Amino acid sequence: MVKSLPPRSEVPKQDTWDLEPLFASSEAFDKALEDIEEKAASFHQQFKGNVRDAESVIETLKAYSALYEQMVPVSTYASLSLSTDQTNDEAQMRSSRFGSVSAKIGSQLSFVTSELLELPEETLKAASGKSAEFENFLKHVLREKPYQLHPEAEKALAAYSSTFNAPYGLYNTTKMVDMAFDDFEASGKKYPLSYVSFEGDWEAEPDAELRRAAFDAFSEKLKDYQHTTAKTYDMKLQIEKTTSDLRGYDTIFDYLLFNQEVDRSLYNRQIDLITEELAPHMRKYAKLLQKVHGLEKITFADLKISLDPSYEPEITVEESKKYINDALSIMGDDYLEMVERSYSERWIDFAQNTGKSTGAFCSSPYGYHPYILISWTGRMNEVFVLAHELGHAGHFYNANREQNIFNARPSLYFIEAPSTMNEMLVANHLLQNSDDPKFKRWVISSIVARTYYHNFVTHLLEAAYQRKVYERIDAGQSVNAGVLNNLKRSVLEEFWGEDVEITPGAELTWMRQPHYYMGLYPYTYSAGLTISTQVSKRILSEGQTAVDEWLEVLKTGGTKTPVELAQMAGVDITTEQPLRDTIAYIGELIDELVSLTDEIEAGK
Repeated sequence: MVKSLPPRSEVPKQDTWDLEPLFASSEAFDKALEDIEEKAASFHQQFKGNVRDAESVIETLKAYSALYEQMVPVSTYASLSLSTDQTNDEAQMRSSRFGSVSAKIGSQLSFVTSELLELPEETLKAASGKSAEFENFLKHVLREKPYQLHPEAEKALAAYSSTFNAPYGLYNTTKMVDMAFDDFEASGKKYPLSYVSFEGDWEAEPDAELRRAAFDAFSEKLKDYQHTTAKTYDMKLQIEKTTSDLRGYDTIFDYLLFNQEVDRSLYNRQIDLITEELAPHMRKYAKLLQKVHGLEKITFADLKISLDPSYEPEITVEESKKYINDALSIMGDDYLEMVERSYSERWIDFAQNTGKSTGAFCSSPYGYHPYILISWTGRMNEVFVLAHELGHAGHFYNANREQNIFNARPSLYFIEAPSTMNEMLVANHLLQNSDDPKFKRWVISSIVARTYYHNFVTHLLEAAYQRKVYERIDAGQSVNAGVLNNLKRSVLEEFWGEDVEITPGAELTWMRQPHYYMGLYPYTYSAGLTISTQVSKRILSEGQTAVDEWLEVLKTGGTKTPVELAQMAGVDITTEQPLRDTIAYIGELIDELVSLTDEIEAGK
């Protein structure tokens, strides 16, 4: 039974992450922040106006990268300490203070890019030739040249960065601090409800009456905050539109895709092809859920239930280690050592508590080990979630060691490939180790319901909705709660058709996703999973050769474009074929679920 969440102060220490490698105390954090302020002022005084030739470019960038590295633990500590308890006043103030100082420093350092772009291109190429470590950074600087503003304008925009990022902070405060859920009632009994318990437990509750009652209560509370949340989101959208126009991009899409190093054809393909070709497969899966659970109708509130809830085992954090280690052993000893350290050195925050951020994420600060946030529910599908986040950790564990701070992070388009790869490795491992039809059905349904539903359906429908929103913004319009509700409902109805009833409250799911405050992020999940599906098939058929090539891709970091990284792994994403193959593979999995269900039902 779902319990009320405890305050952070009552959570067992072993279930929390250890932030001491970043800073041993808040006092140490304060001292580091003061030190960075001083060094930024000194850097500004020493280098502003003195970036003149190849040698001074190199000297400036060396000092710039060192300063950048010093910002990493401060930024990470401020963010992570708030993410585990957004009700904590000290963490709120620390995060706000860092935002203000960061904006001030960003304004002071904005001259670096401006002065680099004032130099002749030959000078920058000469600097690249003399110092290969900055070649990639300078290449990206040159790409920005057409959209660069006057140095004073750049300085002013940088000074406002904290304000421009405020909508995301406001969204989280509304969601995790102000939004308090009352108990809900079903069959004459009362049950506790929270953001974390709904998304971690109630959404997958086998009892239809309980599940739907929880969905209704959850949606009613979201509705109370829909207008504030919509206004917050519109504020973010208008900032992006103004920035896009100021910098001279043709459309807001071009602005948001610029740093991803992909064009709109790759972006639109993910949304259009999946919406059109995956929908029939997922409708078949929804009807299978309806049949197995004996539901008169299947609604939006029923789509996250397990195909066989009675079979899904519960699992402890300690038990998860064996599954993770066995599944990821193919990645080699170095990778497994990282996994072991993530448990033993408390890189992972497993706790469930009030004020904690929802969902799961991995933060990979350069020069430090990664940190993973997850709210452990004890359900077996958490193994897939943890494997996913360890995929991010493994990616940057490798990239950060091999690349400098400017080169470590790849395009957002590629970022979800290593994470979803680990989910595929877990699934492949489990399937290879049992012939039991019920176990096979559970594993395949986990792949469909967790890996593909989450990344290819949930995030894809967010992307389709997000595209409609940005089309309005690009046309000079704004949004409010009514507009956003209608857009979200239209996307859900188009995908699910007549097969799934889109119940009242489903339209409010746009309020639940923080990714909307991170540009064109949602579609990248399906992009990454397209790549990882194809590579995981290579690993199954080719073994170590494919693994070695994949590890090289991880080490490459951001020194290549998404197309080049995929090519290194043997996947050509310039064509539709990998995506069509992946959609066909999902269809095959769902067909197998239908066959296994028939086999199991016949054997009863």
